[in-house]
Amino acid sequence: MPRISVIIPCLNEAAICAERLGGMQSLRREGQELILVDGGSSDPTPLLAEGLVDRMLVGPRGRAVQMNLGAAAAQGDVLWFLHLDSRLPDWASSMLLKEALDGRGWGRFDVRLSGTLSMLRVIERMMNLRSRLTGMVTGDQGLFVRRDLFERVGGFPRIALMEDLAISKRLGRIARPACLRARILTSSRRWEQDGVWRTIALMWFLRAAYHFGADPDWLARLYYPCTSPTRGY
Repeated sequence: MPRISVIIPCLNEAAICAERLGGMQSLRREGQELILVDGGSSDPTPLLAEGLVDRMLVGPRGRAVQMNLGAAAAQGDVLWFLHLDSRLPDWASSMLLKEALDGRGWGRFDVRLSGTLSMLRVIERMMNLRSRLTGMVTGDQGLFVRRDLFERVGGFPRIALMEDLAISKRLGRIARPACLRARILTSSRRWEQDGVWRTIALMWFLRAAYHFGADPDWLARLYYPCTSPTRGY
């Protein structure tokens, strides 16, 4: 049977690690592979993950580097890149395999933010609509891709930020993404901690600057003061 390798980059997520990995054990019971790639946490994240994943890897900090490391070690036919704070819809793996193997080869899920603020409902709708119109997939949306396509485009570019948009552009030259309407629930902590309007303004600026050729290293220096790596991914 085709197998999914779920690859999760993480950093300093001790507060949620055991709970969220515990919620993904159904994937392991299905026979899917769960890989956690730690970016050098200064808290007990790796210890808490023991026994809850099939493979624990430790590598340099940086989502692109960590996800490529996980992909290189993965045994599955389909690679599924998730954030640790994601909660998955029912039958997610079946929907994913159908689209990855019989459909377009890659894609993503719709996203729902966890908070109760009414503005978050607007934000999540705009995120999903923008993705459908542009073919761009963000990390929150659970990008999945057939292994051969991932290798064909060279994996995630080794850049400090916007690696999700960069690989979307590469994969988009092969096919537009499958946009599944089933929703991944993802934490709205970034929006709530940094402020909704401030986060909106920052993310739009970063995407626009990247589109016009700004250096991802410079963009990362702007992004991480607001979303500090010590607070996790």
